[in-house]
Amino acid sequence: MNIAIIGLGLIGGSLARTIRLHTSHAVYGCDLDPQTIQQALLLDAIDGELTGEILGTCDMVLVSLYPGAIIDWVTAHAGDFRPGCLVIDCGGVKQAICEALVPLARAGGWHFLGGHPMAGREFSGFRYAKDDLFDGASMILCTDGLDDPALLQRARDFFLDLGFRRVQFTDPKTHDEMIAYTSQLAHIVSSAYVKCPLAASHRGFSAGSFADMTRVARLNEGMWTELFFGNREALLPVVEDLVTRMTEYRDALRDGDRDAMMRLLREGREIKEKLEN
Repeated sequence: MNIAIIGLGLIGGSLARTIRLHTSHAVYGCDLDPQTIQQALLLDAIDGELTGEILGTCDMVLVSLYPGAIIDWVTAHAGDFRPGCLVIDCGGVKQAICEALVPLARAGGWHFLGGHPMAGREFSGFRYAKDDLFDGASMILCTDGLDDPALLQRARDFFLDLGFRRVQFTDPKTHDEMIAYTSQLAHIVSSAYVKCPLAASHRGFSAGSFADMTRVARLNEGMWTELFFGNREALLPVVEDLVTRMTEYRDALRDGDRDAMMRLLREGREIKEKLEN
């Protein structure tokens, strides 16, 4: 296949490197930064720079941009995809993207799936792209239930070939609700946690717990702000739920209620143990 990758940052660059490592597909990339294109060529992450002529020959297009830019780019090129082309985005929210692009695909004779590779690093940019970033990860693909099963199988096989451990099919609404909890809330908590004045003096007093809690505070605030507000409807309730739960621990400490604290900690442990079974 000819595969186009739009945006050669951490995710797009890692996809390019992984496809080149694990398959014989030809990979063509484009990025706003000319130096990124040159670096990708020098490292053999892509076969060549994507042009309008090559785009029309591609069997698959992977769009790894911010959510708003994904919609803008695909909309602008909706008439350039060949019939049957499969376009998959790699954005962190799905409802807004799928609502905008699925109708375009059906009208244009090509296919669109909302995608979200569940892998990443606390750094951004092509320089941090890796050909093993997706090893053992989950790839989420969003469908409205009307897609051809053969198309879904084609997409599933492709990502499994890249080293993903599983491909999870779901609908856009469920994706956004779950990601609000499993990913976006964690980034908010990490960002808030690291702001404690004691953080500046952590050396010599911290171990794995501190590292785990603060790792994703090193984030791209522009991208994550767009993700948070693009998923505001699903994210706000889980933030409010966490605030409510945190007050229970605070109240137990404030009131000297050891029994309440014991109960809260036991409930958390038991839930964690169930998750591991």
